[in-house]
Parts: sequence; structure tokens; C-alpha cells
Amino acid sequence: MNGSTGRRLTAAALTVVALATGTTACSSGGSSSAEGEDSGTYTVWDPYPQFAKNSAWVKLLDGCGTKAGVKIKRTGFDTSDLANKALLAAQQDNSPDVLIVDNPVVSTLAEAGVLTTTADSKVDTSKVDPNLLAAGQSGGKTYGTPIGANTLALYYNKKVLKAAGVDSASVKDWPSLTAALEKVKKAGKKGITFSAIGTEEGSFQFLPWFWGAGAKLTQLDSAQGESALSLWNGWLKKGYAPNSVLNNTQTTSWQEFATGDYAFAENGTWQLAGAEKAGFDYGVLPIPGASGGNAAAPTGGEFVTVPVQGDTGRYATTRKLVSCLTSTDNLYATDTTLSYVAPTSAVQDKQMASDAKLKPWIEAVKAAKGRTSDDLGTKYPKISEQLWKAVQTALSGAKSPKDALTSAQAAVK
Repeated sequence: MNGSTGRRLTAAALTVVALATGTTACSSGGSSSAEGEDSGTYTVWDPYPQFAKNSAWVKLLDGCGTKAGVKIKRTGFDTSDLANKALLAAQQDNSPDVLIVDNPVVSTLAEAGVLTTTADSKVDTSKVDPNLLAAGQSGGKTYGTPIGANTLALYYNKKVLKAAGVDSASVKDWPSLTAALEKVKKAGKKGITFSAIGTEEGSFQFLPWFWGAGAKLTQLDSAQGESALSLWNGWLKKGYAPNSVLNNTQTTSWQEFATGDYAFAENGTWQLAGAEKAGFDYGVLPIPGASGGNAAAPTGGEFVTVPVQGDTGRYATTRKLVSCLTSTDNLYATDTTLSYVAPTSAVQDKQMASDAKLKPWIEAVKAAKGRTSDDLGTKYPKISEQLWKAVQTALSGAKSPKDALTSAQAAVK
């Protein structure tokens, strides 16, 4: 890495810290990288520290290495730590060969000069759904390929809805959802729970409603944005949603739904295992747009990227590794393990054939949108911070939705 890139990396590191909740300054110890490795060993960094050496994920990595004729040295990091580790390694010209990273961070690493483009690495992205690929695009270039995606939808408790006389099929837009919540409350049950906490999780959960109103992140104080925040605000005022949403993480919100008292919960694919264990019949609906259709929910999930290497001769083997990890057969196995929806139609079809319950999630992912899409790139963390602050300010009653978003837009500028 040259000196100018190093200076840009330092600035970009601050953006990553703002994006990753709870991230602290990174240390230089504990990383494994390509530097000093013999040419027959390729390094892979991923955000899956929960997977041990005997896991299916690590066996897949080793198998792809064997197929490419090399050994794999893999290190798993916590998601919040991985981006900082990657920036530091790039400053030292010491990057891993393959870096699997949370999709909102891709544009930050790309702008910092850490990642190659797919045009340079020759990684094939032709089969990937365009809306998912967009999360890894910046300045008209693509930096990697998604390994899978998760997103948000509405879980519902069938027993609670039946007792309230609500047909889940009637929920098609905001008025019909609000009408359902009113019936549930009158029946003596609780309406909807979600996470509006003052972190990225709060923005993540608000975005389907914000986008579902037709609002854009470049203009937080639009009439459409105000209508979305007014929707949430109205639910709290009428008692359709609990005040606890102000402090709820997605985990604590799920715990509320798991009590069996709530009709609806906004949450993600990662709660599917918990839903099966909840002890009551549940269903899943894509989050409706204001006037119908499926709202665009934000995509979660990681991208497989190829960091810049001083030895460009390594890219040919790296490309084989990435191709192996993202092949149809391997994506199916990996995305099943990670509770992700696959990024290609071919694998999505296999998933749906295997488990019909994935249908609403696949529909939600097809309508989903990357948080850094629309070429927001490194602007997103600042916008997101002001958005979650506006949500907190409005729902706590400190300001009206309109005034809260006006202040947010002024702060972004």
C-alpha cells in the first residue's frame, strides 16, 4: 500500500467505527495474514467465530483449498472487529487473500483502497440478484459477491390473530395492518413489537417503513419519511406497540414476541430456529408498503471480497477459492447453515423446494435493498445515526416526527 492510501485508510477506519456498534480502536495483535505464508497457503478471514475447525463451514473452506491445490489458513473474527482488522492489515500491506465482510462495510473498504473490483479479480457475479449485488457496489464498480442475505419480515402469532378475528391475508398495506393491531388490542392482546433502539439496529428496523413510504435516505425530512415515523409514533400512542421498543434490540424484541402475547413482531430470518421453538403456531408476512406491495427491507449478510495484494499473481488461485465458495451446491449448504437466503435464483429455488416456509423470506429478499445502495457508500453511517436519533426523539415524545426528521436532515448536511 502506498502512503496516500494509508492516510485514507485512517479516515475510513473512523467510518467503520461509526457503523459497527460497540467497535473500539483495533489492536495490531492476533491477526493471521498472507505475509510470511508460503505461496501454497491462502488466508481467509470471516465473521463467523462461532464455527470451530470441525464445522461444515471450515470443512467447506478446506475443501475449496484442496480443490484449488492450496492450504487454507482461516481466522474468524467478531463482525465489529473484522472491518478494523482489515483496514489495519491493508495499511501494513498484509491483507488476507479472501475477506468475508458485512455488506455495509464493503463500500468503506472499497473507498479506502482495500478491495479489488470484480473486474480486476475476475470474480463472476452474473447470476447474483442485482438488488443484492448493489450492496457491494460503489462508484459504478462491484467489490465482491454476496454469500447470502437475510432481511426483515413480520412474524405473526396465528392464535392471537384468530382470537382477534384477524385474517393474516388481509394485511396488505399500512391501513390494514393498523386495523389489525386495533382489533388485537380490543381483544385484550398486544399488537406489535420491534426494535427502535438508538443504534444501527434501530435504523435497520425502521428502514422498511421509511422505504415502504417511498422515502429516500438522501432526504430524511420528506413527507414520505414523516409518514413512516408518524406510523410508528401513532402505534405507541395508541398502545399498539410497547414503549419498550425504544430500548429493544432485535433480540429483546424477539423475546417479547416469544411470550406468545403479541400478534406481530418485526424480525429477521435469523430467528427462524427460535420461532420453531416458541411453542405456538406462527406465520411470516413480507413487510407491506404504505399503499400495498412488499416494502424494501434492508439486506443483511456478507460479501466475499478479494483484498488488494502486492503479489497480483495470487489472484488466479483466489478466484478459484471464491468461485468454489459461491458455487450453487456450496451456496445451498452454506446458506442453510447460516439461515440465509441465497443470492441467486437457482439456489433460492432449491431452498424453497426443500422448505416451503422460506417462501415469504425469499420474496422479502427479492424486494430488499442494500443500506449503502443508491451510491451512498461511506455517507450511510452518518445518515443512519441521524435517522435512529430522529426515531428515538419522536417516539420518546421529545419532538414531533416532522421536527425530529428536520433536525436529522440538518445534522446530515
